[in-house]
Amino acid sequence: MKIGFIGTGSMGSLLIESFLRSGALQPRQITASSRSGVRSERLAARYPGLKATDSNVQTVLNSDIIFLCIKPLEFHGVLTEIQSALNSKQIVVSITSPVLIAHLEKILPSKVAKIIPSITHSVLSGASLCMYGQRIQPEDRLLLEQLISSVGIPVLIEEEHVRAASDISSCGPAFLAYILQLWADSAADLTGISRPAAIQLGAQMLLGTGRLLTEGGFSPEQLRQRVAVPGGVTAEGLSVLKQHLSSVFPELIQATGSKHKHDLAKLDALFSGTEETLD
Repeated sequence: MKIGFIGTGSMGSLLIESFLRSGALQPRQITASSRSGVRSERLAARYPGLKATDSNVQTVLNSDIIFLCIKPLEFHGVLTEIQSALNSKQIVVSITSPVLIAHLEKILPSKVAKIIPSITHSVLSGASLCMYGQRIQPEDRLLLEQLISSVGIPVLIEEEHVRAASDISSCGPAFLAYILQLWADSAADLTGISRPAAIQLGAQMLLGTGRLLTEGGFSPEQLRQRVAVPGGVTAEGLSVLKQHLSSVFPELIQATGSKHKHDLAKLDALFSGTEETLD
């Protein structure tokens, strides 16, 4: 199996290195191209056998599965560039949330999937959101999910739910990291504990909590009840969270959803040839 990556920026490079670290792929199986060629050349130097090229078409010709790890604005141009090099047996995988499967299937002759990864794949953890086009066969899905399983957990979702699901799986690490940073800053300012110590404690707490909610079999409600003894310190803290957080997550979902709809409208216009910019 030969895998191509068009785009070797932050997420493209992360996926390549995660697949290699997990042992799912060997460098000789990978061809990568990037806009400048610099990042793909760096990957090739770091992983002998990996082929770097400045030609997206060459990446397509060398690959059975092609990951498109590019920005939304770049999609239409790249799809137009590679469409004649693709065939019906190849699989093109978009990792970009607002680009619809319908956009891809309209232009490409290949099979199409959309898989939204997470930064947590760099430590071989987290969930990948999987959506499949009409041409994907059961054996194609199995192949993709076997590959994705090497770096995380594949989770099948409906494309209409991709924004809400991405908020949790892909944006979630940034949201939680921000909350932890604020928490540690407040602890340091008000109690004198060092910020590094507070962050270390919080990071270990997040790791353990995740394991309790997966391996431990707890639901969030069960875990809350187990820790929060009535009348205790945890219950007192929860009362503050209930008071101030009730509106935060609805607002978060509305904000990201609004941006997603804006991007979708711009992309629909771009793919129909009536717009050339995506704010």
